[in-house]
Amino acid sequence: MKIMSVDYGDVRTGLAVCDRTEFLASPVGTIVERDFETLVKKVAYAATKELEVGMVVVGLPRNMDGSYGERAEKCRRFAKALNALIPIPVETWDERQTTMQAQRYLDETGVYGKKRKEVIDEVAATIILDSYLKYRAGQQKREAGDRE
Repeated sequence: MKIMSVDYGDVRTGLAVCDRTEFLASPVGTIVERDFETLVKKVAYAATKELEVGMVVVGLPRNMDGSYGERAEKCRRFAKALNALIPIPVETWDERQTTMQAQRYLDETGVYGKKRKEVIDEVAATIILDSYLKYRAGQQKREAGDRE
C-alpha cells in the first residue's frame, strides 16, 4: 500500500510517500501554507487526489523523555482535522530527532542555504516514513512468526 507521511509545520509542511511494496520512502515536496484549515485541505488533496495513498502518517514530536508538549498537541490537532476530511486511515508516529537526522543528512550531502530550507521538511517526512515502514515490516514478521 502507498503511504504518505507528513512533517507538519506552522509554515512549511513536508511530504513523503512510499511505493506500493512499502520498501522505499521518497520525498515528494513541501507545502508552504500558514493557514491551518487551508493546509489541511491541501494535504488531504495531495493524499487522495494527487498521490492516491491508502494511509497517512503524521509525525508526532515527543520530548526525549517520551512526554508530549505543545508542538505534539498541534500535530494531533492536524491529524484529527485531516482524518475528518479523508476516507483513509490517519495515524501519528513518533518523530523524535527526525529534524536533527535531516540536518545531518543535508550536511553530509552538502545542501546549505536556501535550498536546505526548501527541502529539510520533506527530508524529515521521508525519515518519519522510513521509520514507520521499518516498524510495519517488523510487525508483519512477528505476525507471520505467530502463525507458524
